[in-house]
Amino acid sequence: MAKDFYGELQLGILGGGQLGRMLIQEAINYNVNVHVLDPDKNAPCRKLCNKFECGSLSDFETVYNFGKDLDLITIEIEKVNVDALEKLEEEGVVVYPQSRIIRLIQDKGLQKQFFKQNDIPTSAFQLISTKDNLKNPALSLPYIQKLRKDGYDGKGVKKIVTEADIQDAFEEPSLIEEWVDFEKEIAVIVARNDRGDVSTFPMVEMEFNPQANLVEFLIAPSLYGVEIQQRAEAIAKKIADDLQIVGLLAVEMFLTKNGDILVNELAPRPHNSGHQTIEGNYVSQFAQHLRAIFNLPLGDTRCRTNAVMINLLGENGYEGLAKYDGVEEVLAMEGVYLHLYGKKYTKPFRKMGHVCIINDDRDKAISNARKVQEILKVKA
Repeated sequence: MAKDFYGELQLGILGGGQLGRMLIQEAINYNVNVHVLDPDKNAPCRKLCNKFECGSLSDFETVYNFGKDLDLITIEIEKVNVDALEKLEEEGVVVYPQSRIIRLIQDKGLQKQFFKQNDIPTSAFQLISTKDNLKNPALSLPYIQKLRKDGYDGKGVKKIVTEADIQDAFEEPSLIEEWVDFEKEIAVIVARNDRGDVSTFPMVEMEFNPQANLVEFLIAPSLYGVEIQQRAEAIAKKIADDLQIVGLLAVEMFLTKNGDILVNELAPRPHNSGHQTIEGNYVSQFAQHLRAIFNLPLGDTRCRTNAVMINLLGENGYEGLAKYDGVEEVLAMEGVYLHLYGKKYTKPFRKMGHVCIINDDRDKAISNARKVQEILKVKA
C-alpha cells in the first residue's frame, strides 16, 4: 500500500466474531489500529480492537459511515452491505477482498456460474426461482438444494432424496446441485497479494458433524498422493487468479470416489479449514491474510508437523452461560492448544472455540484428538 502502515494504518474489520478476534491477535504484531463493526454488543472482538462499533453489517449508512475514515477494510463474514463498500472504494478506501468478489460469493448461484464460465470443475447444477421449479427439475433425484443467499455453517441447505422431500424445500431463489458421491471433503486455502503473488496452504481433509453440517474434525497435512494434492492446489490458484482476489480464499472441494476433484464453495476470508495453521504451519492463515491485504511478501505455508483441529461446539441440550468441562484434563495432554472465542452464551452446535492437537506422529495426533473430543464439552 502507498501509506506506510506500521503504527499508522486504520484497518476496519466487518464482523466481530472469532475470525476477527484471531485476525486482531495477529494484527497486533503490525502495530495497526483495528476498528470493528458488529451487530452484537458482546461480540468476541469487542475488547481486543482499538475501536468497537455496534451496528448492522447490512445497513448501507452504517457500513459507509464506519468505513469512510479508514484506510483499508476487510471482512470476517460475507453478509455485508456491498453497495456501501463499492461507494467506499470509489472514494479511495481500499477494500480487500474487493467488493465485486464479495458480491459474487454472497450468491451461491453466481458462484456456480463463475465456476462454469471459468472451467472450474464443479457438480452439475440448476438455478431455480421458486419451489415450483422442482416439479420438473433438470437433475434427477437425489440432489442438494441450497439457498442462493444467506446460507452459512450448514444452514440454508436441504437434501432432497425423494419426491416427498420437495414439499419441505426452500421457497426462496436457490440452486439444486447433483448429489456427489464423494470419498472425502477437502480444502485448500490460497492467498494472493496485489502484486499477483499466489501461495497455497497444503491440502487438508475434513470430517463434518452430521447433525449440524459443520466441520468437526480436520487433519493436516493430507495423506492423499502428491498428484491429488497438486491438482487441488492448482484449482485453488486458478480461482484466485481468475478472480484477481487480494486476500485469503478458502476453496472447499469434494474428492470423488473415482478421483475427480469438484469445487463446492468459496469463502473470501480466513476460514474454519485453516485454524490448525496457527500451531501447525510456519505462517498462520491470519498472518497470511494480513500479508496479502498489506501487499507484503507472502509467508511460508509449509506444515511444521501433523495437526488436527477440532471445533468446540455447544453441546446439544444446553443453552445459557457457557461452562467448559474437561479443560484441565486436555491441557495436561501433549501438544494440545486451546482457543476459546470469548462467547458468553452457548447453544447447541454454536462454535465456542477450537482445539489444535499437534504431534510428529500422525496417528498419535489423531488418537489424542479423539480423546479431546470425548473429554472437552461446552455446557451451560
